[in-house]
Amino acid sequence: MQARDEAASYRDSNRATARLALWTLIWVATLAVARFGPEFVWDSQRVASWAAVAVNVLAGVAWIIAFARFLLALDDLWRKIIQNALAVAFGTGWVAGFGYVVADDAGLVADDLHIAIFPALLGVVYVIAVIVGWIRYR
Repeated sequence: MQARDEAASYRDSNRATARLALWTLIWVATLAVARFGPEFVWDSQRVASWAAVAVNVLAGVAWIIAFARFLLALDDLWRKIIQNALAVAFGTGWVAGFGYVVADDAGLVADDLHIAIFPALLGVVYVIAVIVGWIRYR
């Protein structure tokens, strides 16, 4: 009986992972359309741009829901590892973000440093934190 429950739990986890991957791809695609559409596709028409941004936000909401369901489908250890990694990434974003604002207000930030570096930084921090958590609890 327990083997059957474990197999069902594993299948649920795989489905949640697949849904999360799908919604991640959809969100990234809509982000690319919203970012590059005005320049390359619809020649800066504001209505089309607003529509693309709205679709991107809706896809982002669906991604958040898929991520929450993904977390619920994980076993307790993986949920702990991922939540710890999220806490580290959130803290890093909070501290680095406010540090950036203060440095920018003081005129210390170079003009070529773009705010878009922060999502990349948070992604790297999150992946490193997941790996460290996985090694730690192995």
